[in-house]
Amino acid sequence: MNIKGTVALVTGANRGLGRALALELARRGAKVYAGARDPSTVKDAGLIPIKLDVTSQESISEVAGQLGDVNLLVNNAGVAEVMHSTLDPEFLNVYERLSAANFTGLVRVTQAFVPKIVENGGGGVINVLSDATWFSRPMLAAYSATKSAAWAFTNALRVEFESQLQVLSIHVGFLDTDMTKGFDMKKTAPSEVARQAADAFEAGKFEVLADVGTNELKASLTTARPFYIYPPEIA
Repeated sequence: MNIKGTVALVTGANRGLGRALALELARRGAKVYAGARDPSTVKDAGLIPIKLDVTSQESISEVAGQLGDVNLLVNNAGVAEVMHSTLDPEFLNVYERLSAANFTGLVRVTQAFVPKIVENGGGGVINVLSDATWFSRPMLAAYSATKSAAWAFTNALRVEFESQLQVLSIHVGFLDTDMTKGFDMKKTAPSEVARQAADAFEAGKFEVLADVGTNELKASLTTARPFYIYPPEIA
């Protein structure tokens, strides 16, 4: 699907990967609605700020009623939280907070916009997932659970609407964003992931593995020592 001429809605588009995706789509000729809880934080020329809180059904319904021309939905909005252990008594509370954006919000936005996209002749959905889909680090186990659920939903959506939607999932490790500020680790630039995602979407691909670590992780899944059981750092 050619990005030029599409009308895109990007959730969580005011910073990080969401902003990079919105700018890359605009650079390639899309009309881009940039969703954010506070639209005043969307300051880039070429983006159309839209007030959108993906954890609120009321907000989602209001935006869906306003934007009838969207044919490319980018579900990027999400949150993460580090925990000390899988046995943390706050685990389920953390999961509920993260899931409200990472899974429930993604599902609700998709359900609000896909019928419109299909009715208008078809289009695309890009879901920002993670390497945590397949590798659940103990400190990010609640986050991983939300991303694994989002992956399952993404795959089902792709199968159900095979002839009407192009569905692309983005998997990446740690990004160089505010979310990882202060952590000493390998990070990928959001602009590089956005470029890869746009290239993959225009090439008709179904998945982006945006860094070396994510490629190695996915390749290990069917081996005798998969990374999700034997993480490289302790293998």
